[in-house]
Amino acid sequence: MKKIRIGSGAGYSGDRLEPALALIEHGNLDYISFECLAERTIALAQKEKKNNPQKGYNHLLEYRMEQVLPLAYKNKVKVITNMGAANPISAMNVICELAKKEGVRGIKVAAVLGDDVFDFVKKHPSLQISETGDPLSTIEDKIISANAYLGSEGIVQALKNDADFIITGRVADPSLFLAPMIHEFNWNIKDYDKLGKGTLVGHLLECAGQVSGGYFADPNKKKVPDLWDIGFPFVEIDEMGSGYITKVDGTGGMINTATCTEQLLYEIHDPANYLTPDCIADFSSVKFEPTEKDVVKFRNATGKEATETYKVSVGYLNGYYGEGQISYGGIQCIERAKLGIAIVQKRLEKLNFKDLRFDLIGLNSISPLKEQHKDVNEVRLRVSGRAKSIEEAKKIGREVETLYTNGPSGGGGATQKVEEVISVVSVLVPKSEVKTQVVYSKT
Repeated sequence: MKKIRIGSGAGYSGDRLEPALALIEHGNLDYISFECLAERTIALAQKEKKNNPQKGYNHLLEYRMEQVLPLAYKNKVKVITNMGAANPISAMNVICELAKKEGVRGIKVAAVLGDDVFDFVKKHPSLQISETGDPLSTIEDKIISANAYLGSEGIVQALKNDADFIITGRVADPSLFLAPMIHEFNWNIKDYDKLGKGTLVGHLLECAGQVSGGYFADPNKKKVPDLWDIGFPFVEIDEMGSGYITKVDGTGGMINTATCTEQLLYEIHDPANYLTPDCIADFSSVKFEPTEKDVVKFRNATGKEATETYKVSVGYLNGYYGEGQISYGGIQCIERAKLGIAIVQKRLEKLNFKDLRFDLIGLNSISPLKEQHKDVNEVRLRVSGRAKSIEEAKKIGREVETLYTNGPSGGGGATQKVEEVISVVSVLVPKSEVKTQVVYSKT
């Protein structure tokens, strides 16, 4: 029975590179997928592309591909990634130039297009925002990006046309891993049972080191060995959708039923109805079975027909975020920090800030302040809020800094920060309105 190996090269835009290189070199892989695109990431990329039409792809593309290209070529590993972000065409051209520079000849690079549905969204202000129920017209003048979560279709097409490197924009995370299975095993796109099994594989792999114990680790409760050298996972799967997940021998971290179960539930609202562009996956009966150290078999995933819409992430400008921080140390540092809060609150009370927060970092920025913190001998005060303009946002940091000489005593290490706020909402767009296209280049 035919089997393939698919590795996970990254779990987010700024992930480490070394574990991916170890996978390519020692994992005996057929494919490796780099998942590097979050909702806000692509909105920021679209903004960058507007300022420079040659940019808008992942900032680490050159850094990664300089080392991935020759290694993948040597080991005959095909590479799939969404590092194209807002500009897959430019990313494809960058990869081709890097390939020439590294002496990698005879590879075919594909760029998958179609996820950018900005024009369609702007023409349909009545689309309902999923999170609020409001029409899109409520933020119409602030929208900077709209990207549909494409499925595996474009990647499968590129693989059928013998692409060695495939770079996409917004594609659903599991689809990056599902596509090689559909291609290699010639799965019918309406065989939802198999698509559900492949989606499980994609979901286990999409966050890279997370399933290898990274996000699992919790000292004294859930110990994970050698996290400094964590190994990224790979899956060996056969044409029936059966297989196992593991990592390269000798790397840090661990893969067991507990790490797999945590990853299985990650970002899943309903395990029986996990909505993806390719299918509605059903993970409710999934079983994990350890067979040896760091090797876990998976079974019982299934699926059913997908919905007729794509989820679309809409990025929009949402004002400016201002922040000021200052530290207090020694006896009564908490009381002095609280006095600092009272002063800044009074100074800002006549200004129209949204989401204004006063935090003692590490004490009450996540949970309420408790009495057992009385013996703390250092604390950092943070004031933050959102304003309509940069100048308004700057006032927060300025007021915090003036605590240096205007009381309370002993403040130090003041900092100020202002940044533009890019927020993201979701809408649903009919799949019939989204057209996938694949373009190619050769070295």
